[in-house]
Amino acid sequence: MNPGIGYTALILVSAITTIIGFYGLRVSRTTSDFYVASRTVKPWWNASAIGGEYLSAASFLGIAGLIAMSGLDALWFPIGYTAGYLMLLFFVAAPLRRSGAYTIPDFAEARLESTTARYVTSVLVVVVGWFYIVPQLHGAALTIRTTTGLPSWVGAGSVVVVVCLTVVTGGMRSITFVQAFQYWLKLTALAVPAIFILLMLSGTTGTGGAAIPAGTELFPPSMPLSGDSTYSTLSLMVALLFGTLGLPHVLVRFYTNPDGAAARRTTLIVLGLLAIFYLFPTIYGVLGRVFLPGLAANGYPDATVLLLPGTLIGGLGGEILSALVVAGAFAAFLSTTSGLVVSLAGVISQDVLGGSVRGFRIAAVFAAVVPFGVAMVTDSLALAGSVGLVFAFTASTICPLLLLGIWWRGLTDAGAVAGMLAGGILCGSAIMLGAQMGADSVWRDLLTQPAAWTVPAAFLVTILVSKATAHRRSSSVSRFMTKLHVPERPLVVENPRTQPN
Repeated sequence: MNPGIGYTALILVSAITTIIGFYGLRVSRTTSDFYVASRTVKPWWNASAIGGEYLSAASFLGIAGLIAMSGLDALWFPIGYTAGYLMLLFFVAAPLRRSGAYTIPDFAEARLESTTARYVTSVLVVVVGWFYIVPQLHGAALTIRTTTGLPSWVGAGSVVVVVCLTVVTGGMRSITFVQAFQYWLKLTALAVPAIFILLMLSGTTGTGGAAIPAGTELFPPSMPLSGDSTYSTLSLMVALLFGTLGLPHVLVRFYTNPDGAAARRTTLIVLGLLAIFYLFPTIYGVLGRVFLPGLAANGYPDATVLLLPGTLIGGLGGEILSALVVAGAFAAFLSTTSGLVVSLAGVISQDVLGGSVRGFRIAAVFAAVVPFGVAMVTDSLALAGSVGLVFAFTASTICPLLLLGIWWRGLTDAGAVAGMLAGGILCGSAIMLGAQMGADSVWRDLLTQPAAWTVPAAFLVTILVSKATAHRRSSSVSRFMTKLHVPERPLVVENPRTQPN
């Protein structure tokens, strides 16, 4: 691949993102603008922004890489990522917006009337956010190394610099504009090359390009994601379905909607946007199994999306389409990282730096620099697989707090804290131990895909401890639950012409 492609895509996406971010500075004036965009984001804008931040390196590069490597087994990832939003729609979106909170720790403190629960939640949110940022930086490093030959730190460092500039200048309101733009850029960057490739393979373009060899089996008996595919699939779906409910950068976007009804409409639109997007990584993965099998064999399946257009189309057209794909990939890293940095900055600034705009800006830089340091001293895993582990951890910690906090009056602060700590310790320990297990270990499946047992364990501990500490139940629980579940009354503006004199 021509290095000029990577340079051009990197510069253009970074420049456009920064310009949009600086535009956000013009309209960001208050603390509420920085934290929740003053709760004025309309459903279509918000849905596009959620699509921008949710469709990360794992979605843009990792899904195609897993399909190229593992075949049909990997299709559960896009299914789970999308289905997780159904859980959000049914159980979380509207009640969370009605809570009036700025962050997940705000919700925990308001629901449980406990500063301890707030601080434990804050620590877990920051840990989850950092774990999620690291794969984005690994993806940026892979993209820049593959397309330009530059050192890995250049890609990760570029993401951190651009994200800090856009978040610090305009906060949530600025990032909303940036992420909405980046969703449509990512969709275009995948869809246009895929359509050209399919037309070429069908022979309708008259280019006489590559063709699928006769008798090729796109999905031969594939390498499963683990030794026990049934258990692994079940555990993966538990992680993706329940983990989506606890992602801090996704949840914070629902605070920006005007009301609960708008939050539900936003979630419905997101489901449509995700369903359209995930068609294309699947196409790339299938074609990658045929035309670039060496990538998976050599341990670089995540580069499938980056290399496929240039390999199959070639010439100037292939160069242009490759540049578009690289631009979309870089947008994926920027949008997800910026959403995570905004959510973490809100938590850190409120709990440590007083909740001011200045504190938000300092916290944003801190939230971006720490995972950059971690990314520089760690090796990249398969992107979709590493993000899947973050979902498992989130499902085992933050998800029980939200679901039980919204739907069960009996939740107490002691139960919430015990459940989060139990889930975090069990899941974190399993992930670390699983990384040390050999491929033939009988415990490997349970440890590398722990959500199937750590999530029920976290819920069970939360419920049992809450029942044992029923005397600690919040005194305002009835009022708060009513606030969560009673729809807002629409504001009726009387027409003065119809009023009597």
